[in-house]
Amino acid sequence: MKSAQQVEGAARRAANSQTLDRLARLGLACRGVLYGLIGFLALQIAFGGGSGGKEADKTGAVEMVAEQPFGTVLLWLMVVGFVALTLWQLSEAIIGRGEAKKRIEAAAHTVVYGLIVATLLSLLLRGDAGSSTDKSSKDLTAKVMDLPGGQFIVGLVGLGLIALGAYWVHKGWKKKFLEDLRTGEMPPKARELAEKLGMAGYLSRGVIAAVAGVFVIQAAITYDPDKAKGVDSTLRALADTPAGPWLLGVVAIGLLLFAAYCFFQARWHRL
Repeated sequence: MKSAQQVEGAARRAANSQTLDRLARLGLACRGVLYGLIGFLALQIAFGGGSGGKEADKTGAVEMVAEQPFGTVLLWLMVVGFVALTLWQLSEAIIGRGEAKKRIEAAAHTVVYGLIVATLLSLLLRGDAGSSTDKSSKDLTAKVMDLPGGQFIVGLVGLGLIALGAYWVHKGWKKKFLEDLRTGEMPPKARELAEKLGMAGYLSRGVIAAVAGVFVIQAAITYDPDKAKGVDSTLRALADTPAGPWLLGVVAIGLLLFAAYCFFQARWHRL
């Protein structure tokens, strides 16, 4: 019991750290950079016929950063920012805000940010950003399918992704994301702009998650891991719908708008 209290006490001290607060805000800005680059790559796929050989996911975005002047410096700054985000979300998962849902969200974010840190360090230390989300999705799906009841588990994951997509759409449409911002401190025009950017961004993220979930369910039904798709293939699949590249273009613009919203988060998010 004592050790659990010590862990919670350490988490509270970390959460109240001014240094962690500032670095986590840097991380939120870095998150905006990644979303902006993914949106840019997706827009190229929709209307430019390609993305310069890069996939429209976190791996492709990180590789783009590395190619810029002072790219290595920028990547190390992103490492610092995303490590801070990981620690912040870990502290939220441990102490929470009194709601189980908040703790679960924080735990999920801890894993996501931790994976981004791993991708960044892999590129910096080994010169390789690691597997794309498409390859990782297929490999993980294949491994899970080999487990007892694996096909059922994969199907549940697909349903979970669809539920996550629906949650993000709901969060965007009902503007629930504003609860995470210190709206009382925001100038009226900034609040209004953040509201529009966040709404468009969450709707786009919701569409991507839901479509990815459909592909995972297809993989489970057909017992074919290759049908599972990461972010890049999911985005490309949108261009193959009857709406053509225009649907992908709308979603890509939504990701760019969400990237801009992340900078509002960096300034006014409740930490």
